[in-house]
Amino acid sequence: MLLPAFSAAHDGVHVRLIAVGSGQAMALGRRRDADVLLVHAPEAEHAFMAGGHGRARLPVMYGDYVIVGPTADPAVVNRAADAADALRRIVLANALFVSRGDDSGTHHRELELWRAAGWPDPPAPPNRIEAGQGMGETLMMASEREGYTLTDRATWLALADVLSLTLLLDGDARLTNPYSVITVAGAANEAGADLLAAWLTSDEAARLIVGFGSEASGHRVFTAGAPPAAAGP
Repeated sequence: MLLPAFSAAHDGVHVRLIAVGSGQAMALGRRRDADVLLVHAPEAEHAFMAGGHGRARLPVMYGDYVIVGPTADPAVVNRAADAADALRRIVLANALFVSRGDDSGTHHRELELWRAAGWPDPPAPPNRIEAGQGMGETLMMASEREGYTLTDRATWLALADVLSLTLLLDGDARLTNPYSVITVAGAANEAGADLLAAWLTSDEAARLIVGFGSEASGHRVFTAGAPPAAAGP
């Protein structure tokens, strides 16, 4: 939705979109196979910048993650104190957690939550399996196998009607999901990257961001800018 509006405002600037997880996007950046990145894996982004691979990193928007699972909720996740407690409950109930397992921003956040829950390394099967696929496919697998998973709210809202899953936990500060734009150091088209980064952080882009999905879902999916400092890195 954002790129056509950018192109309309910048005649002659063409954006080739490569849709991959944040880890893969930053790998493209390190190889200078991309000029500009839109990513949501803060810890990895800090490392990317510290390694000298990015020229600038700017906040674009933030949404949130939610934990969904079977309506029966055998792990009683809907009574969890927070996201880390939810993961502990899933393991203690010997229930199934389906991970994206794909080096995406969502996968990175899941691993952070496991560490917060007391697992430096995430649990092994049968408590946790990796789909190795995108968010939609991971949600479908969790639905088919009556498991739990971590998902961004936007994908959940788009697919909720076709899934046998229920939203069980949200609102934890650890579930804040910030997106940043990074311009790649040594990129082939630094000028174009700068134009897109500036536009993604503009008032025009902000109006599109806050309107995304709200009419269909009745819920604001994204907020433009950076999240409150207490919500995360």
